[in-house]
Amino acid sequence: MKRRTFFKLGMTAGALSVIKSASGTSFLTTENEFTVEGPVVLSTWIHGLDANKAAWEILSKGGNALDAVEKGVRVTESDLSNRSVGIGGRPDRDGHVTLDACIMDNDGRCGSVGFLEGIAHPISVARAVMERTQHVMLVGEGAKKFALDYGFSTIKTPIPEVKKDWKEWKKENKDVFKRPEINHENHDTIGMIARDAKGQFAGACTTSGWAYKMHGRLGDSPIIGAGLFVDSEVGAATASGLGEAIIRIAGSNTVVELMRHGYSPLEACKEAVQRIIRKNKDLTNLQCCFLAMDNKGRIGAYSVYNGFNFALRTNDEERMVDAGFDRSW
Repeated sequence: MKRRTFFKLGMTAGALSVIKSASGTSFLTTENEFTVEGPVVLSTWIHGLDANKAAWEILSKGGNALDAVEKGVRVTESDLSNRSVGIGGRPDRDGHVTLDACIMDNDGRCGSVGFLEGIAHPISVARAVMERTQHVMLVGEGAKKFALDYGFSTIKTPIPEVKKDWKEWKKENKDVFKRPEINHENHDTIGMIARDAKGQFAGACTTSGWAYKMHGRLGDSPIIGAGLFVDSEVGAATASGLGEAIIRIAGSNTVVELMRHGYSPLEACKEAVQRIIRKNKDLTNLQCCFLAMDNKGRIGAYSVYNGFNFALRTNDEERMVDAGFDRSW
């Protein structure tokens, strides 16, 4: 898919404007923050456009947010062209494609899987962990056994073109473990947040993780409070980027808690980014991004570097939105 920027917000701090859609819906915007009414779905990065379409099929018919986010990110998990999520994902340094996912509903129920191989839809397994067990997270062989016991579809990974790339990488990087180059298209987690017509929130996050990572590595995506957090009293947040840095500040939970204490979504995302900057001496290739929505319908996003964007879908709009980014360092 060619990059399409439907909506670009580049306003200076403190500026305020009202943007009206063709149907007359008003979007109050201030430095990359705006407010929407009714059902809404948000997803990180350009692959969120197609994911949002699937989620919207449920939300537009009055369906619930939890069903919407599961259906939405399953689209990305099935995308053979995506190299950072699902079946088309890149392997770890040993050639294994290991998948991580989590899901959370309006009541704070949550489920997660990590280091899962050979299962087509880790997000659905995560939901099953939430609904069918007393646990929150299953990993590795235990997660796979659970998935197989419940009849989840299997896949064979890595796919041939990805395996070919891995073999070439292996030849050139036998004893080298490089930090990732993160700020590029089609490169990272999909995190999705939805609010349905009843005002209920849900979120989902799924990834194949850092390409050529050490075998056994988990990032922030399957960790409740790091890659995703939902609280019906406040709102929801999701994260993308270098998971290790996001885990260290419990990133998505931090954003939600800041909103609880009066921060707007933009202010909360911005503060989380600035904490990461303060706590990391080397920011080379350390892209971290946050996307949040509160129960007032305000939406905000912020990142360490320029380049982070997210997909928005409402009753009136389907757009890519460019997030704010830090310029202080």
